[in-house]
Amino acid sequence: MSDNPLLSLGFDIPFEDIKPEHFEPAIEVLLQKAEQDFQNLLNVQGERTYENTLKALDRLGEGLYRVFGMLYHLNAVVTSPEIRATLQAVQPRVTAFQSRVTLSQELYQALKNFAATSEAQNLTGAKKRFLELSLDEFRRSGADLPADKKQRLEEINLRLSDICTRFSQNVVDATAEFELLIEDESKLSGLPESARAAARQSAESKGKPGWRFTLAQPSYLPVMFYLDDAEIRKTMYSAFQQRASVEPYDNEPLINEILALRKEKAQLLGYKDFADLVLEDRMAGSGTRALQFEQDMTAKIRPFFEQENAELLEYRRALEGDNAPALQSWDVSYYAEKLRKASYDFDEEALKPYFAVDKVMAGLFEITRRVYGVTVQEVSGVQAWHPEVKTYEIFNEEGTRLARFFVDWFPRETKRSGAWMNSFYTGDRDGTFEAHLGLMCGNLTPPVGDEPALLTHSDVETIFHEWGHLIHHALSHVEVKSLAGTNVAWDFVELPSQIMENWAWEREALDLFAHHHQTGETIPDDLFEKMVAARNFRAANVAMRQLSFGTTDLMLHIKYNPELDGNVIQYSRELLGQFMAVKPGDEFRMITSFSHLFSSPVGYGAGYYSYKWAEVLDADAFSRFRNEGIFNRATGQDFLEKILSRGASEDPAKLYRDFMGRDPDPNALLERSGLLV
Repeated sequence: MSDNPLLSLGFDIPFEDIKPEHFEPAIEVLLQKAEQDFQNLLNVQGERTYENTLKALDRLGEGLYRVFGMLYHLNAVVTSPEIRATLQAVQPRVTAFQSRVTLSQELYQALKNFAATSEAQNLTGAKKRFLELSLDEFRRSGADLPADKKQRLEEINLRLSDICTRFSQNVVDATAEFELLIEDESKLSGLPESARAAARQSAESKGKPGWRFTLAQPSYLPVMFYLDDAEIRKTMYSAFQQRASVEPYDNEPLINEILALRKEKAQLLGYKDFADLVLEDRMAGSGTRALQFEQDMTAKIRPFFEQENAELLEYRRALEGDNAPALQSWDVSYYAEKLRKASYDFDEEALKPYFAVDKVMAGLFEITRRVYGVTVQEVSGVQAWHPEVKTYEIFNEEGTRLARFFVDWFPRETKRSGAWMNSFYTGDRDGTFEAHLGLMCGNLTPPVGDEPALLTHSDVETIFHEWGHLIHHALSHVEVKSLAGTNVAWDFVELPSQIMENWAWEREALDLFAHHHQTGETIPDDLFEKMVAARNFRAANVAMRQLSFGTTDLMLHIKYNPELDGNVIQYSRELLGQFMAVKPGDEFRMITSFSHLFSSPVGYGAGYYSYKWAEVLDADAFSRFRNEGIFNRATGQDFLEKILSRGASEDPAKLYRDFMGRDPDPNALLERSGLLV
């Protein structure tokens, strides 16, 4: 075991030396160490202290979870049969250990004993909050349950861990399996040249003729927005919406089981439903309040939504005559893009030459320097998991390294879809400074030929969004690891990410990086004005899409009863259809690929509303920057000190009030979106 690199992971991770076969033996050793540490924590001799109880809990299983997290990460970015088999083998053991800890009556009692000491009663700040949250988490995890119910809860946790991983793998496999080859170039009418070139390159990479299209977002979206051939759009749309809904990747049975197990778990713990269990310690507080938030927002936005959709149908008839057929689901984005171009003379493709990925990153780092006073530098000679990955480090104004992070932006068939931020290591605790280690991943428009990767503005927003998460982790300054960085309430965690997107719309910020990749010119005034004017185009439809996901998520976890409501795909389709411009047909089964909800035992389950909730927070909070200056260093420092650096060391509602001086104003989002009467 001495040559196993996973047993001596430091800040510099030896990715090139790590093999799938290293994980199982390493995790076995680390499980034994974690078990010994657990027993030492339970069997403290003498008085309970912060050092031997709460700090020991904060560090318990640290090495184990770090290595398991590495395996989980590799499965997301460079999956293989060997990695999957290893994950399937070790996950039950890691989950079982974690479950035993959270269900331990002895450990719960140890925390209670410590809480009764004078040292505990004199704790302040993050340490005091960690004790309060730990006691509450043990209660909510079932530590007070009788033995038989504890056993059942452990069984549920293990099963959820297994089937949620299978759900995620099915989505990856089903997405990767599909391809559409087109050999007749006349069928590509309407498709931008950049998308054609990418499709040609994709076909060549597989040794195939013509143009190859996949369900990866950079390939799929241009087809839906621009391709004139409605039958091809229908083929792509149907394939995308049916991912993981047929054998051998059918996720429908897994969804049914996940929902049933989550409900059983909640009721074992004394909650009405899974939403109440999950949301009790979040800003919303309960499933009922979260659902009411969604319904209130929906009611305010629906009149604008219906007006937008009537205008879209009217536009099609203006183009094609009064007898033009009704819009189909695969027509909406296509005609909406035409209407946007006609209304604002604005084509998103016209912006792409100004958004070369390296320039976007450099501009983002300069914005961060101006607002928060930290600098970012690319570093070389650091091992990573793929040749495309770049590595950077963040330094404060005194030159101290605060963090290192990796960036992996482009799609691969061995990589899961979407964009995300994660952490490898959380430093800076117990008064000793240690740098943080994190990552950002995405599936953005890749480079074609010798040109740099030219991004859509939506891609730029994605980069800014994930960067908000990254700096929330990297600029964290909390003495308790468990409360640091992004370990905050899920309806608060999106505030730092979503507020960053605002800078991607500001002229002063764009001029720092949005330069034509050939001429170096900034975005022309008329194009920028069109871009801003088009920002709120069909804003109600954009909002309703987000509300559809949040509402469906909550309804599945609060109201859905398969015996009364029938098939989960049909139930979800009918719910989601209430928020769509066109009622979807039988081909619409997107719930089977909704990884946010079902790819982990909790994840965004009963918490997807948090995106819209955090949009309210970000629209309101950015008003301070807009009023005081988007590069105002004092405002940035205030946001850094009162939000970014604090993690979960305070109640998030208090952190927000500390920054804004008041509670959030829901109308800020409606006003920004042009949806306020």
